[in-house]
Amino acid sequence: MATSEFDLPEDQVDRLVAVMARLRAECPWTQEQTHESLRRYLLEEAFEAVDAIDSGDPIAIKDELGDVLMQIVFHAAIAESGPEAWGFNDVAAAITEKLIHRSPHVFGDEQVRDLAEVDALWQRMKAEQSAGQGAEGSIEPAKLPALPALLMAQKHIERGGLVPQGDSIAEQLIQLVAQAHAAGIDAETALRDQIRVLHDLS
Repeated sequence: MATSEFDLPEDQVDRLVAVMARLRAECPWTQEQTHESLRRYLLEEAFEAVDAIDSGDPIAIKDELGDVLMQIVFHAAIAESGPEAWGFNDVAAAITEKLIHRSPHVFGDEQVRDLAEVDALWQRMKAEQSAGQGAEGSIEPAKLPALPALLMAQKHIERGGLVPQGDSIAEQLIQLVAQAHAAGIDAETALRDQIRVLHDLS
Protein backbone atom coordinates (compact mmCIF):
# COMPACT_ATOMS: atom_id res chain seq x y z
CA MET A 1 0.00 0.00 0.00
CA ALA A 2 1.43 3.40 -0.94
CA THR A 3 2.00 5.98 1.77
CA SER A 4 -0.65 8.24 0.22
CA GLU A 5 -3.20 5.47 0.74
CA PHE A 6 -2.23 4.96 4.37
CA ASP A 7 -5.06 5.93 6.71
CA LEU A 8 -3.29 8.59 8.77
CA PRO A 9 -4.76 10.40 11.79
CA GLU A 10 -5.82 14.02 11.46
CA ASP A 11 -3.65 15.35 14.28
CA GLN A 12 -0.17 16.14 12.93
CA VAL A 13 1.73 14.69 15.89
CA ASP A 14 -0.33 11.52 15.71
CA ARG A 15 0.34 11.39 11.96
CA LEU A 16 4.08 11.59 12.55
CA VAL A 17 3.95 8.83 15.18
CA ALA A 18 1.86 6.67 12.82
CA VAL A 19 4.26 7.20 9.91
CA MET A 20 7.22 6.24 12.10
CA ALA A 21 5.36 3.15 13.33
CA ARG A 22 4.81 2.04 9.75
CA LEU A 23 8.43 2.68 8.85
CA ARG A 24 9.49 0.57 11.82
CA ALA A 25 7.19 -2.18 10.62
CA GLU A 26 8.05 -2.14 6.90
CA CYS A 27 11.34 -0.31 6.22
CA PRO A 28 14.43 -2.55 6.60
CA TRP A 29 16.78 0.36 7.34
CA THR A 30 14.47 1.85 9.95
CA GLN A 31 14.03 -1.56 11.59
CA GLU A 32 17.78 -1.95 12.00
CA GLN A 33 18.31 1.33 13.86
CA THR A 34 19.02 1.54 17.59
CA HIS A 35 19.42 4.38 20.07
CA GLU A 36 23.18 4.03 19.59
CA SER A 37 23.12 4.03 15.78
CA LEU A 38 20.95 7.17 15.73
CA ARG A 39 23.12 9.09 18.18
CA ARG A 40 25.13 10.88 15.49
CA TYR A 41 21.98 11.85 13.58
CA LEU A 42 20.39 13.38 16.67
CA LEU A 43 23.51 15.49 17.18
CA GLU A 44 23.67 16.47 13.50
CA GLU A 45 20.02 17.49 13.37
CA ALA A 46 20.36 19.51 16.57
CA PHE A 47 23.31 21.44 15.15
CA GLU A 48 21.52 21.98 11.85
CA ALA A 49 18.63 23.45 13.83
CA VAL A 50 21.10 25.77 15.58
CA ASP A 51 22.48 26.83 12.19
CA ALA A 52 18.94 27.56 10.99
CA ILE A 53 18.28 29.68 14.08
CA ASP A 54 21.53 31.56 13.46
CA SER A 55 20.45 32.17 9.86
CA GLY A 56 17.23 33.83 10.98
CA ASP A 57 15.29 31.99 8.27
CA PRO A 58 11.92 31.01 9.81
CA ILE A 59 11.22 28.36 7.15
CA ALA A 60 14.61 26.75 7.72
CA ILE A 61 14.03 26.81 11.49
CA LYS A 62 10.68 25.05 11.04
CA ASP A 63 12.16 22.41 8.77
CA GLU A 64 15.18 21.71 10.96
CA LEU A 65 13.09 21.52 14.13
CA GLY A 66 10.94 19.00 12.29
CA ASP A 67 14.06 16.89 11.72
CA VAL A 68 14.88 17.09 15.43
CA LEU A 69 11.31 16.07 16.28
CA MET A 70 11.60 13.14 13.90
CA GLN A 71 14.64 11.92 15.79
CA ILE A 72 12.71 12.07 19.06
CA VAL A 73 9.79 10.14 17.57
CA PHE A 74 12.27 7.63 16.09
CA HIS A 75 13.88 6.98 19.48
CA ALA A 76 10.45 6.67 21.10
CA ALA A 77 9.38 4.12 18.47
CA ILE A 78 12.53 2.07 19.14
CA ALA A 79 11.81 2.08 22.87
CA GLU A 80 8.15 1.21 22.37
CA SER A 81 9.02 -1.94 20.45
CA GLY A 82 11.88 -2.91 22.76
CA PRO A 83 12.38 -3.86 26.40
CA GLU A 84 12.11 -0.23 27.56
CA ALA A 85 8.33 -0.32 27.02
CA TRP A 86 7.86 3.44 26.75
CA GLY A 87 6.83 5.57 23.80
CA PHE A 88 6.30 9.11 22.56
CA ASN A 89 3.41 9.81 24.95
CA ASP A 90 5.69 8.90 27.86
CA VAL A 91 8.35 11.30 26.58
CA ALA A 92 5.74 14.07 26.29
CA ALA A 93 4.35 13.27 29.75
CA ALA A 94 7.80 13.34 31.35
CA ILE A 95 8.73 16.76 29.96
CA THR A 96 5.29 18.17 30.78
CA GLU A 97 5.60 17.11 34.40
CA LYS A 98 9.15 18.47 34.54
CA LEU A 99 8.00 21.87 33.25
CA ILE A 100 5.18 22.02 35.79
CA HIS A 101 7.45 20.95 38.66
CA ARG A 102 10.20 23.42 37.78
CA SER A 103 7.83 26.38 37.23
CA PRO A 104 6.00 26.84 40.55
CA HIS A 105 5.92 30.59 39.81
CA VAL A 106 3.45 29.74 37.03
CA PHE A 107 1.76 26.56 38.25
CA GLY A 108 2.12 27.12 42.00
CA ASP A 109 2.37 29.84 44.64
CA GLU A 110 6.04 30.88 44.28
CA GLN A 111 6.60 34.58 43.71
CA VAL A 112 9.38 35.93 41.48
CA ARG A 113 10.33 39.51 40.75
CA ASP A 114 12.68 39.26 37.78
CA LEU A 115 14.44 36.95 35.36
CA ALA A 116 17.26 36.28 37.81
CA GLU A 117 14.79 34.95 40.37
CA VAL A 118 13.11 32.81 37.70
CA ASP A 119 16.48 31.28 36.82
CA ALA A 120 17.39 30.75 40.48
CA LEU A 121 14.04 29.07 41.11
CA TRP A 122 14.43 26.82 38.08
CA GLN A 123 17.91 25.77 39.20
CA ARG A 124 16.69 25.11 42.75
CA MET A 125 13.79 22.96 41.57
CA LYS A 126 16.10 21.14 39.16
CA ALA A 127 18.60 20.43 41.94
CA GLU A 128 15.87 19.19 44.29
CA GLN A 129 14.46 16.90 41.62
CA SER A 130 17.90 15.57 40.65
CA ALA A 131 18.79 14.98 44.30
CA GLY A 132 15.62 12.99 44.83
CA GLN A 133 16.14 10.89 41.73
CA GLY A 134 19.83 10.44 42.51
CA ALA A 135 18.96 9.04 45.90
CA GLU A 136 17.07 6.28 44.11
CA GLY A 137 20.09 5.54 41.96
CA SER A 138 18.36 6.48 38.71
CA ILE A 139 20.34 9.63 37.90
CA GLU A 140 23.89 10.82 38.47
CA PRO A 141 23.44 14.56 39.16
CA ALA A 142 27.12 15.41 38.58
CA LYS A 143 27.40 13.59 35.26
CA LEU A 144 28.39 15.85 32.37
CA PRO A 145 26.14 15.67 29.30
CA ALA A 146 27.44 14.51 25.92
CA LEU A 147 28.03 17.97 24.49
CA PRO A 148 30.62 19.61 22.26
CA ALA A 149 33.72 20.36 24.28
CA LEU A 150 33.14 24.10 24.73
CA LEU A 151 29.58 23.56 25.91
CA MET A 152 30.72 20.74 28.18
CA ALA A 153 33.36 23.01 29.72
CA GLN A 154 30.78 25.73 30.24
CA LYS A 155 28.39 23.30 31.97
CA HIS A 156 31.24 22.14 34.21
CA ILE A 157 32.01 25.74 35.16
CA GLU A 158 28.33 26.60 35.70
CA ARG A 159 28.10 23.72 38.16
CA GLY A 160 30.98 25.13 40.17
CA GLY A 161 33.63 22.84 38.78
CA LEU A 162 37.31 23.62 39.24
CA VAL A 163 39.09 25.60 36.51
CA PRO A 164 42.63 24.28 35.90
CA GLN A 165 45.59 26.65 36.20
CA GLY A 166 48.15 24.65 34.18
CA ASP A 167 49.76 25.42 30.84
CA SER A 168 48.43 22.73 28.52
CA ILE A 169 46.32 23.77 25.53
CA ALA A 170 43.25 22.01 26.98
CA GLU A 171 43.64 23.80 30.31
CA GLN A 172 44.04 27.15 28.57
CA LEU A 173 40.86 26.50 26.57
CA ILE A 174 38.93 25.80 29.78
CA GLN A 175 40.32 29.01 31.27
CA LEU A 176 39.06 30.94 28.23
CA VAL A 177 35.61 29.40 28.63
CA ALA A 178 35.67 30.44 32.30
CA GLN A 179 36.56 33.99 31.29
CA ALA A 180 33.71 34.03 28.77
CA HIS A 181 31.29 32.69 31.39
CA ALA A 182 32.37 35.37 33.88
CA ALA A 183 31.69 38.00 31.20
CA GLY A 184 28.26 36.58 30.43
CA ILE A 185 29.34 35.30 27.02
CA ASP A 186 28.39 31.89 25.64
CA ALA A 187 31.73 30.55 24.42
CA GLU A 188 30.24 28.11 21.92
CA THR A 189 28.09 30.80 20.28
CA ALA A 190 30.93 33.33 20.27
CA LEU A 191 33.29 30.90 18.56
CA ARG A 192 30.68 29.82 16.01
CA ASP A 193 29.92 33.47 15.16
CA GLN A 194 33.61 34.31 14.76
CA ILE A 195 34.20 31.29 12.51
CA ARG A 196 31.31 32.45 10.31
CA VAL A 197 32.88 35.91 10.07
CA LEU A 198 36.24 34.43 9.06
CA HIS A 199 34.57 32.11 6.59
CA ASP A 200 32.72 35.01 4.93
CA LEU A 201 35.97 37.00 4.67
CA SER A 202 37.94 34.14 3.13
